[in-house]
Amino acid sequence: MKILVIGSGGREHALAWRIAQSPRVSRVLVSPGNGGTAAQDGMINVPGHTVADWLRIARDENVHLTVVGPEAPLAEGVVDAFRAAGLRIFGPTRAAAQLEGSKDFAKQFMLRHGIPTARSATFDNAAAAHACIEREGAPVVIKADGLAAGKGVVVATTTAEAHQAVDDMLGGSLGGAGHRVLIEQFLSGEEASFIVMVDGQHVLALASSQDHKRLLDGDQGPNTGGMGAYSPAPVVTPAMHGRIMREIILPTVAGMAAEGVSYTGFLYAGVMIDPDGHPQTLEFNCRMGDPETQPIMMRLKSDFTVLLDHAVAGTLDQVEAEWDRRCAVGVVMAAHGYPGTPRRGDAISGLDEKAADVEVFHAGTALADGRVVTAGGRVLCVTALADNVRQARQRAYERAERIHFEGRQMRSDIGWRALAHPRG
Repeated sequence: MKILVIGSGGREHALAWRIAQSPRVSRVLVSPGNGGTAAQDGMINVPGHTVADWLRIARDENVHLTVVGPEAPLAEGVVDAFRAAGLRIFGPTRAAAQLEGSKDFAKQFMLRHGIPTARSATFDNAAAAHACIEREGAPVVIKADGLAAGKGVVVATTTAEAHQAVDDMLGGSLGGAGHRVLIEQFLSGEEASFIVMVDGQHVLALASSQDHKRLLDGDQGPNTGGMGAYSPAPVVTPAMHGRIMREIILPTVAGMAAEGVSYTGFLYAGVMIDPDGHPQTLEFNCRMGDPETQPIMMRLKSDFTVLLDHAVAGTLDQVEAEWDRRCAVGVVMAAHGYPGTPRRGDAISGLDEKAADVEVFHAGTALADGRVVTAGGRVLCVTALADNVRQARQRAYERAERIHFEGRQMRSDIGWRALAHPRG
């Protein structure tokens, strides 16, 4: 059978890589894909950028199932369109995807259903927002209400930073995503990524993970879409796992159903675990995280297509996921200029080498005159498996150091929280 994966990033390469290993799958179509998916066995890139394109591909290729990677197609209603056409697809509807598409919607939803989260206020008026900052002080978190490709959150350590963030967002720096802003209480603690599959009623938790948002070592510099990740996250103990399910995930799925919006698809909760061990919801995403997907897919031992089929059929309660006991660490290599305006077209060398239990997932790459070149901000995610985080990190960095392109950026401390943790 054929599976269609919508998207072009590292997340989509990792999803397609895991799907392609199923003996049930003849080919994975990736639309539009990237330089890595174009060259990997079992995959083929298919041009496509609109819902109409993906509908045509699914029909013409007799696709068994479509998996949606990024958030934008979900907000455009790709799931609604596929269902209306009688085509199988895994992802939330446009209405359900509001959990990610509007920070204000998500915040009000959490308040209605008693889901733990930081207090906040929403503004479309700059003067009122600035007055709130003066009352609240710093640190404080400024969030764009809409989708901003991972760049709509500023953790302001000073009031000056907070005022600037409000002016930038409401001034149009993020386009329509910043037409409203949330000013949110700063929460201290350790953040984890908690991602599950949902079939409308039942929930299957995936392996825990933790990413690194800041560009530079020591969690310094500007926020990015993510500079690396590892799985599992030691901070998510078995007891904490159960608590997050009870207090955040299950009430969210039940709450959506109670409001007449059945949730299907991946559901990602960014969870802050405070020093006293209380989890609070920072945000929801309606898709797998990037770069968390890369280490999670490295650890998944089950046939992913079986899990996806159960999710679409509404029978996730009948299946369990099997995980590699080892740890996985993914290190992102970013382009010159990222996270601002990344430079494109730099040739990448060192990609042909193979190493056991190491995969190089492509994100911002393309083929040009037979060469792989940079074509986006986050270019690659080098991901390795090993018995512990320290060894997995060493393997990932050893492989990454043999890949070169002009102006590459790469943190040297991915996994530092896990190494410092008693369970790391």
